[in-house]
Formats: sequence, structure tokens, C-alpha cells
Amino acid sequence: MIKCDIGFARRFIKDEDYLKARKKADEALLQLQNKTGPGSEWLGWRDILANPNDAELEQITALGEKVRDKADVFIVCGIGGSYLGAKAVIDALTPHFGSAGPEILYAGHHLGGKYLKELLAYLKEPKEDGSHKNIYLNVISKSGSTLETALSFRMLRELIEDMYEDEASEHIICTTSKEGGILNKLIDQKGYKKFIIPGDVGGRYSVLTPVGLLPIAVAGIDIKTLFYGAVSAYSEFEQNAEDVIEYAALRNAIHESGKTIDVFATFEPELSSIGGWIQQLLGESEGKEGKGIFPSVATFSTDLHSLGQFIQQGQRSLMETMIIVEKPFSNLKVNKLDGNDDELNYLAGKSFHEINTKAREGTTEAHSEGDVPIVRISIEALNAENIGQLIYFFELLTGIFVYSLGVNPFNQPGVEDYKKAMYRLLGK
Repeated sequence: MIKCDIGFARRFIKDEDYLKARKKADEALLQLQNKTGPGSEWLGWRDILANPNDAELEQITALGEKVRDKADVFIVCGIGGSYLGAKAVIDALTPHFGSAGPEILYAGHHLGGKYLKELLAYLKEPKEDGSHKNIYLNVISKSGSTLETALSFRMLRELIEDMYEDEASEHIICTTSKEGGILNKLIDQKGYKKFIIPGDVGGRYSVLTPVGLLPIAVAGIDIKTLFYGAVSAYSEFEQNAEDVIEYAALRNAIHESGKTIDVFATFEPELSSIGGWIQQLLGESEGKEGKGIFPSVATFSTDLHSLGQFIQQGQRSLMETMIIVEKPFSNLKVNKLDGNDDELNYLAGKSFHEINTKAREGTTEAHSEGDVPIVRISIEALNAENIGQLIYFFELLTGIFVYSLGVNPFNQPGVEDYKKAMYRLLGK
């Protein structure tokens, strides 16, 4: 189960301030459980874990295996929660290089013409044997009209229809709302395969729905283990959510003390995209009404050589959340070199996991002495079950913390403001 250690941060908060924040966090958890808070109609991300749909998991698993067996390229076409969760899990649990199965690519997550032009050209390039790549496309959008995703889908759909003609519908999978919207019209016209996004689950909470589960399954990850890892966390925290409540209370007290940035850091590059998913989950949930702590993301030790100086000695406006994997997932050790011309033989025989751990411990010590409140979130090992637990931990943390701020965690009115201005300037 997830471990949360607030010890390095607790000393920065007065007891009375923490106890006040703790009361708010306790009340916020009850709001979630009793569905009495604002936006409670969007709590489907809890309901799907309370009542797992095994038939849907089987259906997604079967299609994922089928596509994985046939495809050379699988494209995830979506923006925000429509791709960040899937990417986070895939990057965490698949090899860095040369993984089996299709190449997972992303589209529809920005408006960069250069990227899309090069993607289209790459998809048209034949394989070494002269045959064309076998391409499958999963477009993910509740409305089907989100501009970034819709434009990419338009271009990619044309390519697939030109390439496969009458069989094009077999290569396009839509994940969308049950009814209404542009995608459902196309599904009716073209006969595309469809998965439904639950109407009571918002995009940033949707990774454990078909939105995230299909791409994750195509990547070869056991989505049942992932999903039931989250189920186990749900069951555990319904009985005892002490770790989540403590973290939410601490974050609230730190927010009240004037801290404005939370650096979500990890020493495991595999978890970098998990940071990106957390950034959207919290940022889009808490950043309203002039409130919230800006979620920043860092991968150490890489970013210690760019952000480390600011974290250590810059303006004291930040806290740090360290995400840790306890057990090594590589047994690589430093070799002993005759002559020791690089003067690194003092590390010979040590594993890279051990060296990385000491770097993390040293960083934690230095940052704490530099007056940075640090929270440590630990999973035992890097596997599907633990990543599932981590997903629900942060979903629950977000709901509790944002309710404790007196804000609706489940709307995003500011996102709609940019869309209105953009569409007006484009002449819609």
C-alpha cells in the first residue's frame, strides 16, 4: 500500500494550524463519501472502483490484445485527461527501448503543424519489406469538438480512409460520451468501434475508464491488475484514509502559510509522466478563485542541474512532494576499472539503485535544511498493482484537498475561457 511521510514538512507548520487544516480535511473526506460537496455528480471515478465492471475489463483486454497483435502503430488522439493518464502508466511500465508490440504515438494534444505533418509523413512511410504500416487510431473526446483533437483526427482519419478504404472503420476506435456530440454522429455514419466515457467521470479522473485502459492494454500492460490495484486502494482508504488526510491537511496548512508551488519530483525517470498526470489532476482541480498551489514537475537528478539551485536557495515559496519506488527494478552495478582513471572505483560493486537512493536521501536532507517542506510518497515496487494504487491515492488526495479549500474540484471554468477567446479569434 502507498506510504505517505509528512515528517520532513510537518515541522514547518504550527500545531494549531495543522489541527485546523486536519479538521477541514476530515470534513472534505465525508463530503466525498456522502456526495454532499459541489460537483458531486462527477464522483463516478469512485463508483467504478466500488462496483467494478469486469465484463468491460474483459472486453477492453480482448480488443487490446487483438490490436497489439496486428498493429505496427497505435495512435492515441486526445488532449489533457484523454491521453495524460494512459501515457503516465505506459511510460512507467514499459521498457525505455525496443518494447514488443506496436509503437504508441500521440496526436491531438497540441496544435503544432510541424509535428502533425511529420507524423502523417511517418505513417505513410513503408516498412523495410515495402508494405505499409498497420495503423490503428483511438480518438478520445467526450464532445468530439475539442479543437486540438478534432483537427488531428480529421487529418489522421483521411489518411486511414485513403489507406484502408472500405476497411478503414476497423482501424478507428472512438472513446466518447454515450450519446450526442460529433464523434457519435461519425460512429453512426462510419460504423467505428465505440467505448463509452462514463458521464459522471471528468477527463482528468478518467484513466481507469476506457479512456486510459484501452491504450494501456494495447501497450501490453495487465489492466485488470492495474484496475484492481486501484480497487484495493479504494477499499483500504474507505476504512482508513489517514495517510491521505494527513497529506491533504498538511498541503492545506502550507497553502494558508503562503506557499504557492509544489514540486512533484522523482528520482525514477520512469515516473516522469506520472508527474505530468498529477500536474493536470491537481492544477485543473485546485486552481480556482485565486486559490491553489501550482503543481510543478521535476525529474531528479536531471533537474537538480537546472532547478536544484532555485529549490535550495531561491524564494521560499515552494514545497516538494517526492515520489519514491522502494524496491530496485534493475540490478545493474558499477564495474571495477583497472587503473581507476576516472576515480570512480569507490562505487564499484554498488548498484545504480543504491547510488540513486543515496542521491535522493542527500537531496531530501539538503532541501529540508534549505527550508523546503518535503512530503515523501512511496510505493513498494514499480508494477501495475502499485501504479493503480498510486492513481487512486492522488485522485482521492485531490478531492479531499480541494474541498478543504472550499473549491469545487470537478469543474474547469478557466479552460472554457481560453476556448471562447480562441474560437472568436478563429472566426467561429
